[in-house]
Amino acid sequence: MSKVLKSPGKYVQGQNVLGTFDQYLQGMGKRLLIIVDAFVDTFVHPVLDGCFYGKDYTLLYEKFEGECCQTRIDQLASLAKAQACTAVVGIGGGKTLDTAKGAAYYAGLPMIIVPTIASSDAPCSSCSVIYHENGTFDRYLFLDSSPDIVLADTAIISKAPSRLLVAGMGDAMATWFEARACRASGKNNQVNARPTRAATGLARLCWENLKRDGLNAKMAVDAGICNEAVEVIVETNTYLSTIGFESGGLASAHGIQKGFTHIPALHRQLHGFNVAFCTLAQLVLEDASEDISEVLSFSHSVGLPICFEDLGYGEIDQDLVRKAARQACVPTSTVHNMPFAVTGDMVYQALISADAYGRAYRARAGA
Repeated sequence: MSKVLKSPGKYVQGQNVLGTFDQYLQGMGKRLLIIVDAFVDTFVHPVLDGCFYGKDYTLLYEKFEGECCQTRIDQLASLAKAQACTAVVGIGGGKTLDTAKGAAYYAGLPMIIVPTIASSDAPCSSCSVIYHENGTFDRYLFLDSSPDIVLADTAIISKAPSRLLVAGMGDAMATWFEARACRASGKNNQVNARPTRAATGLARLCWENLKRDGLNAKMAVDAGICNEAVEVIVETNTYLSTIGFESGGLASAHGIQKGFTHIPALHRQLHGFNVAFCTLAQLVLEDASEDISEVLSFSHSVGLPICFEDLGYGEIDQDLVRKAARQACVPTSTVHNMPFAVTGDMVYQALISADAYGRAYRARAGA
């Protein structure tokens, strides 16, 4: 079995780089379909208009709201082809970016991604997470390649609420523990190949960066500044985590998170918050007591959830949690990338145990 590492063709990060967007578009053509999150359009639109003023480009804007679902992807792919676009640009959060990637894929066009938050590892990946229109998980759409360009403007990203940056830390935190499990089990990564050591190394670097700079980055964003800690965490959340999960592999944390889509109360919770708690559940499955202690300490320090109550689900429905645990173990789930067999009952017990550990930690910390 071969080893494969996938990554974007070009990753650009820095303050105010969106204002020089045109400098990175060689080979992308001159007619761009820009799928932009409706929430960020008001401040992104003027920057792009200024960047492209007087230049030989046509920009077609399409605002995005709602779920990343097949129906919306098909509509946008058809629009791109009907308008003879030469590339698709996605600007916004995870669901907007996943939709743009899907539209570019089905239209057969280059893919340019501009995250305006660092709340997940979606921007650099070669897959889109597709949901049903009611918000439940549908499937992964595996693309032929990663985005051609990913441009992360830290001046924009650092102005978003720190809660979003922290959610990205939750997503990135899972990266090392899942990649470690895949290497131990000998299972394939997300591109159906064995993990390279480079990918596993980048996954480990995610956790090291988070422990060193995560709290400092949160405090900087809370203070309204973009310092080196913020730059490190944006790169960790956006780039390193992607290479780590996609080429290093996923395991129980994300598998359990997909089960969470069957708990309506958690539908609107940030992806990274759900993943952070599911990382605790994975570590309970592994009986990794030292790691559990480290994750509880880090998560509590930056404001990641460590129990169901932190997810806004204090009055849990045991039957729904059992259903989510069973759904986490469907045959295609990444929970089966663990180095041991995992059942729905094991996942249920791990979730209840993780919740108990988190509540006990909060009680000791006086929070």
